[in-house]
Amino acid sequence: MAENRASAYGEGVPCWVDAQLPDVEAGKRFYGELFGWTYEDAYGSSVWARLGGEPVAALAHKTDGRLPTVWTVYFATPDAEATSRRILAAGGQLVTAPLPVGELGSHALAADPEGAVFGLWQPGSHPGFGRRHEVGTFAWAQLYARDTSVVNTFYGGLFRDALFGPDARPDFGRAPVADVFPAEMPPHFVVHFGVEDCEDALATVLRLGGRVQAGPFEASYGTVAVVTDNQGASFAVLERRAEGEEGHDPMDLP
Repeated sequence: MAENRASAYGEGVPCWVDAQLPDVEAGKRFYGELFGWTYEDAYGSSVWARLGGEPVAALAHKTDGRLPTVWTVYFATPDAEATSRRILAAGGQLVTAPLPVGELGSHALAADPEGAVFGLWQPGSHPGFGRRHEVGTFAWAQLYARDTSVVNTFYGGLFRDALFGPDARPDFGRAPVADVFPAEMPPHFVVHFGVEDCEDALATVLRLGGRVQAGPFEASYGTVAVVTDNQGASFAVLERRAEGEEGHDPMDLP
């Protein structure tokens, strides 16, 4: 099976993303035009975004207006309960304990020791992305942290094989939050989606009512701009370098 159509993900590999939005229909229009996504009903009020017939993300209705409008990255786990216990033991927190999503799988929300929120996904019938590392699909997740040594230790212990095993392709990195955002910005993950041309993507974001938060700037993994959609959810667009020029930004642990 082709790598970009992976059907299973090892523990600690980013395997899914979703957006919690006040208006799912508006989100469908925004991301459909930006990335070429089509949609189908998934579970509850959620819809699956598809590209070429394969699932690439979900859009969900935000049921509580006090909750943030946000994109969340989910890391694969074979046992959400066990991974949750390890998160607590390592100094993280559980935001939402593991819960089943029908026959699709089980999910949980957690926070690292600095408060950055991420998800866990234990697959049932839904393993995660049907496509990734392509234009219009998940490309990278960047953690912006206050103390990178703290998050190095946390994620390195939690997901060591995914980050540093012999077949590792981490798909997420870390950087000081002040490298891109104001120093007072809380630590957080930014989900990146692949685009053909970063400047063209930014023009589309602005035309659709979004805004540019940061960039474009050069990172080790390509040209990046952090934006918000027309409902305030932050994400990034990533123009990969030509073959042979790109590099990952793994966490360096002792």
